[in-house]
Amino acid sequence: MNTKITSTHQTGNINLLHAFKDASVAGILTMVVLSPITNLVLNQYDFNFLPWRQPVFVNGIMLGFIVAIGRLIVSISVQTQVGNRLIQKILQGGKTHPSVESKNDTKPQKGTYGILIVTLIVSIILAVLGLLGIMHKGAAFGLILMLLFVWLSYGISVPKRRGEPNVWRIIVPLLFIAGFILPIYLNQAGLLPKVWLSNLTLALIYVLLGLGLNIVVGMAGLLDLGYVAFYAVGAYFLALSAQYFDIGFWTALALAPILAAISGALLGFPVLRMHGDYLAIVTLGFGEIIRLVLTNWVDLTGGPNGMPAPAPTVFGLVFSRRAGEGEQPFHEFFGLPYSGDYKALFIYVLLFAVVAFMLRFLTRLRHMPIGRSWEALREDEIACRSLGINHVNVKLSAFMLGAITGGVAGVFFATYQGFINPSSFNFFESVLILSIVVLGGMGSILGIIIAALALTLLPELLRDFEAYRVLLFGVLMITMMIWRPYGLIRPSRPVFNRGT
Repeated sequence: MNTKITSTHQTGNINLLHAFKDASVAGILTMVVLSPITNLVLNQYDFNFLPWRQPVFVNGIMLGFIVAIGRLIVSISVQTQVGNRLIQKILQGGKTHPSVESKNDTKPQKGTYGILIVTLIVSIILAVLGLLGIMHKGAAFGLILMLLFVWLSYGISVPKRRGEPNVWRIIVPLLFIAGFILPIYLNQAGLLPKVWLSNLTLALIYVLLGLGLNIVVGMAGLLDLGYVAFYAVGAYFLALSAQYFDIGFWTALALAPILAAISGALLGFPVLRMHGDYLAIVTLGFGEIIRLVLTNWVDLTGGPNGMPAPAPTVFGLVFSRRAGEGEQPFHEFFGLPYSGDYKALFIYVLLFAVVAFMLRFLTRLRHMPIGRSWEALREDEIACRSLGINHVNVKLSAFMLGAITGGVAGVFFATYQGFINPSSFNFFESVLILSIVVLGGMGSILGIIIAALALTLLPELLRDFEAYRVLLFGVLMITMMIWRPYGLIRPSRPVFNRGT
């Protein structure tokens, strides 16, 4: 339903008195609500009133003036035809339902060269800012790598139909190769230090977690608030198996998804008949049970003290300065000087390949019968069952595949950190992963990738505002829910035509 912003002064003279009254009320209400929270600072047993507190966005008085000025501009704008149309377009821009792809109007090459040009321009600007010292070199070239990854993700998600030319069939492999070569070159050139390799690795881990939860929440429509439990299963499997069974990274990477899938099935069976809030409560309890077991089973998991996790190896070569008995260091085998960057670089490159594979796998899976069954279950479970779809198998498959992705992410997190404890798998992590899915757009793979990169890299770029991260996160959520309630990128449902 199209809603119109109406005003009695829209076609006549602008009523400035009404606009000033409206702006004053909005500003005063903002000051009354926020000033006691932001301008009263606790000093032992007393309160200090700080009217000029910095920065501005945590000062209720300043925010009141900003809201008043914004409200004044809006009140005057809605009384003009041009302003009314502009505000109407802004407010309604994101309030559209998910679209359905059409074979006739969806072209694989559509926007390809535009995206290429924009990406190159932004990359050049970031490189210049980094080389001139205006921006940290690691941040600049790290963002360039993430732009490349987003472009690769877009190319993977573009529909590729038989018998039709598709330029992405050539671009995607080239981007994949560049994703391997560029990090190595930039690191050896001193443009991508270890700290930013670690930041990019963590960002890709959250991309993997967002893709896994998107199967459960975005595609199957099952609200899961305990997804962090599968994340913990993968991480602790690597640490425990290394300590008690001498199992290394590669074996854990193969076996952890199986254990995580079993955990997903164990969670799925009891909640087959639950929906909505009840499902959310049960999954939340499952996540807390896992965390409490890890915290209190001190003899096995180390409890709050945590436990170490082994580093990866390459054909038996270790990344340490000195190797143990029967081992050989990576740098000595290749005749290189020792550097702690080799381990971080290897983990990032390997994780890049795994995430790219998962992107391709999930994109194909979405167009297969199981993907269509998930979306049917999300839209209407009763109609889904009436069509002969086994809702039990569909729910279990969603939980298990989502858990597999979480388990893989957990293994990479453990080896990347080198140490894990239960505090890394609390409820806030589940909320963060769910926020990535909601902000990106439930069911939109590309949107989730952009949201994951933004929520993990922005705090690193805005270190000066670290104390206000939760406040900024809340403002971002409110803004997105008003402006684009369906997420950053509107999800689209695939069309299925015979003969394609």
